[in-house]
Amino acid sequence: MNKNLKKIIGVTTSMILSLCMLTGCSSNNSASSSSTSESSSSEQTTELPKQINITYVKAPLNVPSILEKNDSLFDEEFKSEGIKVNWSEITAGPDQTEALASGDIDFAHCLGGTSALIAASNGVDLKIIGAYSQAPKGFMLVTNDKNIKGPEDLKGKKIGGPKGTILHQLLVAALKDKDLSIDDVEYMDMQIPDAVTSLGSGDIDCALVAGPAALQCLNSGSTKVCDGEGLVSGITVIAVNSEFADKYPDLVKRFMKVHEDTLDYMEKNYDEMISKVAKELDISEDDVKSLYEWYDFDDDIDDEEIKALYDTQDFLIENKMQDKEIKIEDYILDVE
Repeated sequence: MNKNLKKIIGVTTSMILSLCMLTGCSSNNSASSSSTSESSSSEQTTELPKQINITYVKAPLNVPSILEKNDSLFDEEFKSEGIKVNWSEITAGPDQTEALASGDIDFAHCLGGTSALIAASNGVDLKIIGAYSQAPKGFMLVTNDKNIKGPEDLKGKKIGGPKGTILHQLLVAALKDKDLSIDDVEYMDMQIPDAVTSLGSGDIDCALVAGPAALQCLNSGSTKVCDGEGLVSGITVIAVNSEFADKYPDLVKRFMKVHEDTLDYMEKNYDEMISKVAKELDISEDDVKSLYEWYDFDDDIDDEEIKALYDTQDFLIENKMQDKEIKIEDYILDVE
């Protein structure tokens, strides 16, 4: 074989090897690109819900909820994603927590601390994402009996009001403060409107009332036996279905942002806020102003609020309405 032929064969071989190497690299790159593409396509983003379901509890004076519903504030927040906001007028605490447990409700927007704790201890998977209000002065015992001056005069008397609520807690605390117990009175479980009617007819000696009903009684000549100041915090909370919170943490955060913006609006637009609430509750603006002074709508959950919830738990356990003690901090979700 001559030198020229050897040279040609050598060049050809080199070209073939180079082509093989290039083909190999291209195949590897294609495989890598394909792998990356498959990996990328396998990363699924959580699909947003088509709707958000919120409880609407306007009484006794739930100003934030009234504004948020009537001014469509949550609707505005979530409309860009096509999420519909539904409001359900579920006012009784146990009914709210049952709806949370079933998933029919995503947010219990103003839930009594008593109801939240009973539900949590019974296994309802919920998280507290904020305080709704505290209004110790907004919960009271009223009477038409001029001989009843204070809780110490309630021994042997008929008292009507809703069981398992802040008002029930207030009655127990007021009696305990005077070395009495619930066994020293004839306690009758009834809703606030029924208690007001029974008080007026003389069927009971004392009624457990709150908000506009309390103001109505006082304006009609009833006298206040005591309110919750120094006895109960009157705490209500905002709760969310835990599964919803785990799945949509950003929506929960945005929910609370809307709520916080509402509180800011309330502070800066007092007269307008009073007018809107009066219209929704069908009471005078003067009455709304009087009631509003009783309420603190700060939504922070700090040591004070946690203590209030532990005090509530003690009441529930002592009165055999809650069997299992829970660590309350485990049920509080920081959405900041």
